[in-house]
Amino acid sequence: MSDTFEKVKEVIVDVLKIEDGNINQDTRFIEDLKADSMDQFFLIDGFCEKFDISISDEDARKLQTVKDAVEFIETLL
Repeated sequence: MSDTFEKVKEVIVDVLKIEDGNINQDTRFIEDLKADSMDQFFLIDGFCEKFDISISDEDARKLQTVKDAVEFIETLL
């Protein structure tokens, strides 16, 4: 597993207050983790802080799975 994936998982666990055992590359934020729009906002904010990046609203809407987030963040790093 990549370092980026592990850091993304840390943000998800922290924001959603869940166990990390349920999180893999194919995990969907809305369907699997039950993230609502506010959760999604805090996830994106958490990713931006953790990786010192900026994610536009347009790009944020494209991040449906953990894999989407990991790949997008890796393109910015």
